[in-house]
Amino acid sequence: MRYRIDGVLHEMMRSPKSTQQAIISRFKIMSDMDIAESRKPQDGHTALTIGGHKMDFRVSTLPTVYGERVVLRILRKDNIMLKLEDLGFLPQSLERFESSFRKPYGAILVTGPTGSGKSTTLYAAVNVLNEPSRHIITAEDPVEYRLPGVNQVQTNPKAGLTFARALRSFLRCSPDVILVGEIRDQETAKIAIESALTGHLVLSTLHTNDAPGAITRLIEMGVEPFLVASAVDCVLAQRLARRLCKDCKEEYAPPKQALIDAGFREDNLPERIFRAVGCKKCGGTGYKGRMGVHEVMLVSEEISDLTVKEATAEKIRQVAIEQGMLTLRQDGLEKVRMGLTSLEEIARVVV
Repeated sequence: MRYRIDGVLHEMMRSPKSTQQAIISRFKIMSDMDIAESRKPQDGHTALTIGGHKMDFRVSTLPTVYGERVVLRILRKDNIMLKLEDLGFLPQSLERFESSFRKPYGAILVTGPTGSGKSTTLYAAVNVLNEPSRHIITAEDPVEYRLPGVNQVQTNPKAGLTFARALRSFLRCSPDVILVGEIRDQETAKIAIESALTGHLVLSTLHTNDAPGAITRLIEMGVEPFLVASAVDCVLAQRLARRLCKDCKEEYAPPKQALIDAGFREDNLPERIFRAVGCKKCGGTGYKGRMGVHEVMLVSEEISDLTVKEATAEKIRQVAIEQGMLTLRQDGLEKVRMGLTSLEEIARVVV
């Protein structure tokens, strides 16, 4: 049995092989799955109250050569009132991001791999926008957190309620802000982009490695370059890095060459930074909690022109950096300089 703590797996215990089937069957019964089916993957969920908090468990099974594997995702069902300031934004990046979603229309995309905190960032932005004067509708799969005053729709592909179909229905409901859980296909991408062009603020996520890659990804999905250039206002790429434990982190002077190799400029090297040690409070890992590492790309006129010309992501990246964008690595190194995380952690999460 392994727990994923702050994004890293830790082995907690081992049970006899003879108990495997009984434990898996118990999970399946709790999650309304077919206990007789072990040859194909299944998904289910169950809800429990633990310590006075309502918890939602998303349960997935997967047949392997050694029997079935079970994965539980734990979600807090009570409302989350997140603030963008708590997510680890540097002041410069937060100002750039806030300037984009306070506009009345346009598309804002958050990109990154699975589990990089994209939905959490979007929820935090929606919390800022959530006022009685704004009509906000979301299409999610699944609806992970309940937000008061927001109309949240759970997609259901089996019943024909896909992201694309939900989006079409939203446009007939006169919304001000639309949140689409994920742009997965050409149809959803086209409707989302067209919605941003017809006076709606559209927030969504996309799977790309960096911010400039989102522009080329949309074009590859079949959206016309001139529509992408006109609709997209901002792309935020992010990763999650572990925070150093405040109780045991250790200050030290690293070798100059190690800092240069990590990406610091030779004329602006930090004299001392911190590293992980490990204590009882952090379970011996040296880290406790996580924060975001961000790359905020505002779509300027120059980037719009490059988009229409179908320029490469690398060319778009060069222009964005010239216009003040901090890359994921630069953002992470600034957090190393501030003593929030370590060089090793930034090397782990940022390519």
